[in-house]
Amino acid sequence: MRRCTVRSLAKINLDLRVLDKRADGFHELRTIFQTISLGDRIDIEFEPGRGTRIEIEDDLGIADNLIIRAAEALCGAARVRGRIGFRLSKNIPMGAGLGGGSSNAAAVLLALPVLAGVRVQLATLAKLAAALGSDVPFFLHGGTALGIGRGTELYPLPPPAALHGIVAAPGVHVSTPEAYAALGRGLTMPGSDPDTGEFQGIVWGLGDECLSEGWAGSCANDFEIAVFHRHPELKIIRDRLRRAGAKPALLSGSGSALFGLFETREHAAAAAAKLGRERSAKGIQYHPVSLVNRRRYQALWWRQLREHIFGKQWPPQTRY
Repeated sequence: MRRCTVRSLAKINLDLRVLDKRADGFHELRTIFQTISLGDRIDIEFEPGRGTRIEIEDDLGIADNLIIRAAEALCGAARVRGRIGFRLSKNIPMGAGLGGGSSNAAAVLLALPVLAGVRVQLATLAKLAAALGSDVPFFLHGGTALGIGRGTELYPLPPPAALHGIVAAPGVHVSTPEAYAALGRGLTMPGSDPDTGEFQGIVWGLGDECLSEGWAGSCANDFEIAVFHRHPELKIIRDRLRRAGAKPALLSGSGSALFGLFETREHAAAAAAKLGRERSAKGIQYHPVSLVNRRRYQALWWRQLREHIFGKQWPPQTRY
């Protein structure tokens, strides 16, 4: 029996632009993904055998859990046989635009080959990840990344200057299909040239030391207008984050979670404490977080799989 415990980190979208709909039914996106320190815990065990049995302990009873789907996909692609057990402890709010389910799926794709003693190339993992969901491939890399297409085409970006922040989880359910529909984007026409000048400026400005004059002042999320119209209480939370000094303060993904970034840990902690004490904060969870760059993300994975890996390679490679 081989066992490990892994942390499956959340993400925020530092910027998100939704362009027109593509011929395949997805929307063309331009986004900046960023891993944050908020994470779920997944206990994984693998016992070789002739058949394959996948089990999960999940107190929330998540329907069609991506952990199971990721394990099934990996077993099929890598011909893994045995008993696989998972125990999931959720800390990332569900359905909040923080990528919790996608991160869980990517965690399985990174950890299970190591426990099972099989070597799977990153390109193969990326293909499996894209079939599971648009955000899943990002979590195979972590850090800061440019996502284009439907978000599965990824390119590394320099991390922003060290920042800390708050994630506000109001517990409101936002329907992603409804959020896309409310944007009213039409089919992309041949030869169309979307205006992405502001977005490019943000990408080039990443790493600026001064937030007030750098990339943060121009960050946007195209979902905000439509989502705030349907859920005005989310705009109120965003505005409170801004008044507390957050820059940027935005919806993450299609919501309902929002985040605000601050230049120091102390400023973020003080803002989280103040916002949490407000009478209007009832039902809202405020999570202090830090941004996790790619180096820290990979180091986390090497550390939590250290008993089972050979060297420091990416993706982590089994020693069995």
